[in-house]
Amino acid sequence: MFSKWRKKSAESKVVEVVAPITGRSVALAEVPDEAFAAGHMGQGIAIEPEEGKLISPFDGTVIHVIKSSHAVMVENEEGLQFLFHIGINTVSLKGDGFKSHVAVGQKVKAGQVLIDFDIAKIKQAGYPVITPIIVTNADEVADSLEKITGPVMAGRDVILKAVLKS
Repeated sequence: MFSKWRKKSAESKVVEVVAPITGRSVALAEVPDEAFAAGHMGQGIAIEPEEGKLISPFDGTVIHVIKSSHAVMVENEEGLQFLFHIGINTVSLKGDGFKSHVAVGQKVKAGQVLIDFDIAKIKQAGYPVITPIIVTNADEVADSLEKITGPVMAGRDVILKAVLKS
């Protein structure tokens, strides 16, 4: 039984992504936005944050920062691109409650703070703070993503596993 797994890992690269936010990871279907919940934005997972800090879950490069600082895209060293979107409809806050610490083209290290955000301010404005984490180029993944739900600590607990196409 285990020889099958060893063979697969010898042929393909498995990428594990740790939580970029401390909280509770949930299926995308729980996101109160049809574009994310139905997977139209891509495959992934979401986190209900307990802390207002988004960190890079891996070493990579910032490829896009939304002007209002509520979302950022980072590419990992294997070429997978991730969108981290803090809250739903939070673009309407026009940056109020968000502070980006990165710029496009910047190299980041695992654990580095990407964005600070004010959970109370977001909720007070009437927006869900649930944060989708989307693989925007999931066509690079050989199999579907393995998504791990439950309580997670930023920088420690694995939330996604992907086998890359060889």
